[in-house]
Amino acid sequence: MMVSSGSTEHTGFTAPAPPVAAGPNGSGPLESAPRTRSRVVMACKDIADGFRLWRLAATLGWLDIRLQFSGSTLGPFWLTLTTAIMIGSMGLIYSQLFHLVLKDYLPYLSISIILWQTGLSALILESCWTFTRATETLRSVNMPYTVQALRTMMRCGIVFSYNLVVPVVVFLIFGISPGADVVLALPALLLWLVDSVALCLLLGCACARFRDIPPIVGSVMQIIFYITPIIWEPKQVAGHAWLLYFNPFYSLLEIVRRPFLGQIPSATSWLISGGISVVFCLLALFVFSRSRSKLAFWV
Repeated sequence: MMVSSGSTEHTGFTAPAPPVAAGPNGSGPLESAPRTRSRVVMACKDIADGFRLWRLAATLGWLDIRLQFSGSTLGPFWLTLTTAIMIGSMGLIYSQLFHLVLKDYLPYLSISIILWQTGLSALILESCWTFTRATETLRSVNMPYTVQALRTMMRCGIVFSYNLVVPVVVFLIFGISPGADVVLALPALLLWLVDSVALCLLLGCACARFRDIPPIVGSVMQIIFYITPIIWEPKQVAGHAWLLYFNPFYSLLEIVRRPFLGQIPSATSWLISGGISVVFCLLALFVFSRSRSKLAFWV
């Protein structure tokens, strides 16, 4: 007589229970902490491997610029020319509206627009597309995701360097020299580089998962442009200038802008900027470590 395979009464055989991993000292199953640590370790390894391939990232960033302006006579210098025309027009108009001397206002406006438009704002907007613009690469080539973050940073850095010619020319025209204080802009720009990588990893992952974020970021950046001293000067709100420190973008601009204008950034601006960088880096590591294994499917 045949006995059902699911019967244990006639066979006397009982299937063993699946093994359960024990925790430390044999106390219960393992917790999720090791898995979390593993994610963070893998994310840190990806970042380290990406930085080792910085030459590849720089090449990819430069190729992006070349492809964007392929067939153009002036190439990236079209960006420089367009920015110069815009700054000249805005300087003439707003110096009259604000009753400011053009010689004093135009250098301030030129460096502010460059630092914002091709610096902070451009980097934030571009970081939203860090991974979604590299869909084919991420799906077909095995390389650290951080390379794409460095690629975005390099691309923005190249555009920034082309546009930096505009304030230099303005300073030469008006005979303005920032002096030795301009050296203080170097550590500030280095801090910006750290922020840029963190932003690319943070917003790149978030925007790959939620495609509604990029237009929201674009709208918010337009509002921030008007509430940040870019086309207007902090001295125009002298009685309430302390409120500007509640705007994080003000401090990030000040630590780079003031050295170019021959001034020393305040300690408050440096402390706020440093705190912002720490927050960006921690958030980026958290989001990237949790999103890294899913990025190839999201894009």
